[in-house]
Amino acid sequence: MEVQPYLSVKALTKYIKRKFDADPHLTNVLVKGEISNFKRHSSGHMYFTLKDDKARILAVMFSSANRMLKFRPENGMQVLIKADVTVYESGGQYQMYVKSMQPDGIGELYLAFDQLKKKLEKKGLFDESQKRPLPVYPKTIGVVTSPTGAAVRDILTTIKRRYPIAEILVYPALVQGENAAPSIVSAINTANRDQRAEVLIVGRGGGSIEELWAFNEEQVAMAIRQSHIPVISAVGHETDFTIADFAADRRAPTPTGGAEIAVPHLEEVLEKLAVRKNRLNRAMSEKIRRERKRYQNLKGSYIMRNPQALYRQQAERLDRLNEKLACEQLIHLKQARSSIEELSGRLNRSHPRRRISEAYEGLNRLNDALAKQMKQVLTAKEEIFKQKVSVLHALSPLKVMERGYSLSYNERNQLIKSSRDAAAGEKLTVQLTDGSLHCQIQSIEVKSNGE
Repeated sequence: MEVQPYLSVKALTKYIKRKFDADPHLTNVLVKGEISNFKRHSSGHMYFTLKDDKARILAVMFSSANRMLKFRPENGMQVLIKADVTVYESGGQYQMYVKSMQPDGIGELYLAFDQLKKKLEKKGLFDESQKRPLPVYPKTIGVVTSPTGAAVRDILTTIKRRYPIAEILVYPALVQGENAAPSIVSAINTANRDQRAEVLIVGRGGGSIEELWAFNEEQVAMAIRQSHIPVISAVGHETDFTIADFAADRRAPTPTGGAEIAVPHLEEVLEKLAVRKNRLNRAMSEKIRRERKRYQNLKGSYIMRNPQALYRQQAERLDRLNEKLACEQLIHLKQARSSIEELSGRLNRSHPRRRISEAYEGLNRLNDALAKQMKQVLTAKEEIFKQKVSVLHALSPLKVMERGYSLSYNERNQLIKSSRDAAAGEKLTVQLTDGSLHCQIQSIEVKSNGE
């Protein structure tokens, strides 16, 4: 029996992949569907699923292919893609390698325009409160555009016709192509470093959305907003709108319109000056007339015809005021003198010397009262002491001893009150009033009660 060879999973997958790659119907396939599970890897590659209501397929768009996209793919977006269908060997699944992509139902550039507009609007880049006022009578106007295009000629012609006294500075920039946006940003930054222009006109003539796309780049919008010089956006025709229009301080429908916004019309300025001159002349004439009439009225008044009357009245008023001042001074001096006398009396009554003297007098009185009180107390205490001494003297054993009595103490210095307290041969000390006797007991005679 012949043994059938078995294929490895790798070999089978590789065979299937070669079949896919060799099939011309699976190369540059045009597919439309909805994006889901979209993910942009840190490497720049994009991974997503393309689906419809019946099926789905995995898709990859490498950074080399997606870096030229003008819009940002998102989940739920309907797209048209061109891709190669092949097999991913490690996973054993077929998928599409996307070469190009565009939105389904709306142009790629229009979608990119709308996405960027919403993004910058959310950041507050188009906030009207951020717009700067344009100078009314600028001396120097900066123009950022192509130096060889029709736009720069229109701008120069319009400014020279309307406001020939202004100086024009052209900052050359590319306005179309891949390097146009960085060139416009560089020109705006150069104008800001130059610091001569008081207002900038940034724009170009009309064209397709692809030709105007440099003015829809985020870097151009940021440069316009970060400019220290007010910016007028003058791009394309009246119906053309760009991101630069929303970011600028003013939008002009055309380059010619930008020049008209940037400078006033000299004839209008002269007309305004003439009107203001006439108004000033009329106002001055009217003021002179009023002042002349006022002068005539003053000149013909009673005071001007008889100025001494005014002087006499003022002199009389001065005399009365002097009298009133003298009277008021006397009253004030009298009140002040009375106040001083009162304060002097209070000061004398409260003078430290007086208070010290009064304190000494009080101290002397207290000393006298204390001495008298102490004498009375001592006298009373002496009387009490004499009484107690008399009583003690009467009760004193010494007094009794003066009558012939004595006190006997044994060797332990104990008082002998009874014959039973002593023993024969014991030494005694007999205390008399004028001295002591040291004796020894030879014998003891004890008396019975009643004998």
